[in-house]
Amino acid sequence: MVKLVVRDRESIQEAVRRFRKLVERSGIKKEMRRREYYEKPSETKRRNRLRAERRGRHTRLLKTQ
Repeated sequence: MVKLVVRDRESIQEAVRRFRKLVERSGIKKEMRRREYYEKPSETKRRNRLRAERRGRHTRLLKTQ
């Protein structure tokens, strides 16, 4: 949960800007997008496997250079 304490003499625009940064850093926005639609467990596993393959390909490329 993100909590924002508004400072003395802080404008609303500044407080909203700080709030957006806090939400972005905490990962809430990413989590909301991920949960927006139901994803079957098989799709989740497939996405994770593809991400791992890409990561492995990338590390192998870096090692050969």
